[in-house]
Amino acid sequence: MNQYQLIKLAKRVGLYALIAVVMVYAIFPFYYAVITSLKPSSELFRVDFWLSSLDFTNYVQIFTQKSFVRAIVNSIVVSLSVVFIALLLGITASYALGRVRFRGRTTVMLVILGVSMFPQVAVLSGLFEVIRSLNLYNNPGGLILSYTIFTLPFTVWVLTTFMRQLPMELEEAAIMDGATPWVTITKVFLPLMWPAMATTGLLAFIAAWNEFLFALTFTLTDSQRTVPVAIALISGGSQHELPWGPIMAASVTVTVPLVVLVMIFQRRIVSGLTAGAVKG
Repeated sequence: MNQYQLIKLAKRVGLYALIAVVMVYAIFPFYYAVITSLKPSSELFRVDFWLSSLDFTNYVQIFTQKSFVRAIVNSIVVSLSVVFIALLLGITASYALGRVRFRGRTTVMLVILGVSMFPQVAVLSGLFEVIRSLNLYNNPGGLILSYTIFTLPFTVWVLTTFMRQLPMELEEAAIMDGATPWVTITKVFLPLMWPAMATTGLLAFIAAWNEFLFALTFTLTDSQRTVPVAIALISGGSQHELPWGPIMAASVTVTVPLVVLVMIFQRRIVSGLTAGAVKG
């Protein structure tokens, strides 16, 4: 084996080692949460990297709590509503920004991008006053409104970038056939935009599903809280005792659906995020 082959082998081994380190760093916390959630209370503080037996007591405990089940339903309703509204507004806005020429289009895009750069805590007090004035406090509508405000800029930006790459001939042919802009969007462009829609929709769903600050601030009762707040409010038998088993079980329960969705749509996510990166 000559020097060139040794260098090539060393680079390959180094690459695989780096990939292994990244995978362990990313996957191990979730793996440890899973095995911790399947341990009985007496074994929670014993460090084991393998399970000797399965115990579903923690899962039974959280699913027998009506407040936690209700929080899951609330999170599903709020997250799906945010995805629907963000995609509906994002598609129409991307058509206007990506296909219609008007003065100030670049400025509008920069403003939209700038809105997404504000941290949540910076607008929390002002948004709270808006939610209260609209009588949406402790209401799913308040969460849907606040989540949509923060997910819409990214949705519009990605969809606009994708919309600009679609051939102009498709739109011209639709106009020649007498299609209105709405028909052009729904019948011509929409079937071609599934990669970008899958990307933005899934990221909007994840953002709404995991959001904690707004959910904690804009909800008051167990019947309106979402999953992140419900997990944070899980308490033990005493003030200084936290039920780590049920907390881990709840965390795994709300994380697994996201992992499954990402695995299903991973190809569309990659193609949607790379849309517009190469101009041909």
